[in-house]
Amino acid sequence: MIDLSLKILLVDDDPDILELLAYNLQKEGFLIETASDGAEGVKVAKTFLPDMIIMDIMMPVMDGIEAGRIIKQSKELKNTYLIFLTARTEEYSEVAAFDIGANDYITKPVKPRALISRIKAVFQRNSPENYEEEKLVLEDLTINRQNYSIAVKDSSWTLPKKEFDLLMFFVSNPNKVYTRDEILSSVWGKGIHVTERTVDVHVRKIREKIGEDYIRTIKGVGYLFSRN
Repeated sequence: MIDLSLKILLVDDDPDILELLAYNLQKEGFLIETASDGAEGVKVAKTFLPDMIIMDIMMPVMDGIEAGRIIKQSKELKNTYLIFLTARTEEYSEVAAFDIGANDYITKPVKPRALISRIKAVFQRNSPENYEEEKLVLEDLTINRQNYSIAVKDSSWTLPKKEFDLLMFFVSNPNKVYTRDEILSSVWGKGIHVTERTVDVHVRKIREKIGEDYIRTIKGVGYLFSRN
């Protein structure tokens, strides 16, 4: 069950889009604040402390990617859900967005009802209620399902939500090869318009933390997770 009193920050330099989205999201019961550029978005986020930020990429003063990077580096905001809503369709923009920890990437124009469905899907997929609370230990890798953290030997990290989702998908489905398309469908959800390159980016970021041994690349097919 989604708590619709959650706080959402909308960041876009188009006042018409801000007004349209704010109106529709407030009708759903979300608490809304807005900002008109990336720099203002960072400032508002640090005081509003939203549960989710929906942000354009092409904005004056500071673009959305840079603003998102700063937000994700903030201790108070690093676990805030981040959705990019943008007219940019280039793959490198999408990869850059997910590389900094975005939870979704939606191209404009978007219908408010469709956006609301995507927002609720992000909250639902990443809810801590979807994970058991106990720790899972795999040789030198320890996964804490309650706080999205992992530990490898003497190092520990709190993972962005999508990286944690992907890692848990692999852990829950060991010793089986999955194509990138199957992973996208299972982790990001059907109807979410992201490219297969997104999977590669997230696998790379997970490997940077847990090493190369757990997730194997099966050339021409996809990935396999081994718990041995």
